[in-house]
Amino acid sequence: MYKIIKKKELNPTVTLMEIEAPMVAKKAEPGQFIILRTDEDGERMPLTIADYNRDKGTVTIIFQVVGATTEILNNRMEGECLQDFVGPLGRKTETEGKRKVAVIGGGVGCAIAYPVVKKFHEQGTQVHAIIGFRSKELVILENEFKANSSKLVLMSDDGSCGEKGLVTDALRKLIESGEQYDEVITVGPLIMMKYICKLTKEFGIKTVASMNPIMIDGTGMCGGCRLTVGGRTKFACVDGPEFDGHEVDFDEAIARSTLYKPFERKAHEDVCTLYKTEVK
Repeated sequence: MYKIIKKKELNPTVTLMEIEAPMVAKKAEPGQFIILRTDEDGERMPLTIADYNRDKGTVTIIFQVVGATTEILNNRMEGECLQDFVGPLGRKTETEGKRKVAVIGGGVGCAIAYPVVKKFHEQGTQVHAIIGFRSKELVILENEFKANSSKLVLMSDDGSCGEKGLVTDALRKLIESGEQYDEVITVGPLIMMKYICKLTKEFGIKTVASMNPIMIDGTGMCGGCRLTVGGRTKFACVDGPEFDGHEVDFDEAIARSTLYKPFERKAHEDVCTLYKTEVK
């Protein structure tokens, strides 16, 4: 069993949990993920590792409450335990040998971008972080990004914090001002990553996109996380989750990501109703 050491609400729909998992913490690297189950009857849920502490033996996860399982997880309290916490899975972010990079995070994707920024910073790479949110109320990890980046640009759709506009606007502005990057790494909504990759292709900048499709077993057996990259089928769980962003078929990935939304919404509503009934 894996104890919840810390629980913190980052915004109205996003929660941070620090989990006691020494074996996972020992091997974890930025870019990798875990698969957890809340209880023995729970579904398998993949979550990217947001941080880790090898000395404490803990792994931090950050999740958005959007479906039934995230609702159940969000109702767990500090001191309670999770049934399973398996990992680290997937390939780590390749951070070596780069002098200057830009890391772009959108929304809850910033939870995935943060450990990458932190790793670059620790090894002395000059890292520019661009993070975007719909509004001020949804901002997460701003101070953590600020402490681990050479330059931080905060964007918001409505202008309630940082600069008003999209992360693509900020990246274009930096590139056109003369900034030269060895690589751009983008994490966030598929539509955001699609246009980041379209922009960097225009300037000939190598770009890595972190893909998080539907996933079940995390070993490449089920095929649920398949993507088309460079005209070939890849599996995010074992071949990724990071891929050459200029070769990813984003239109296909976007279409597949919406397949189960009606079922997810219904399951979430059922779980919420269950918890409300128990409270009464």
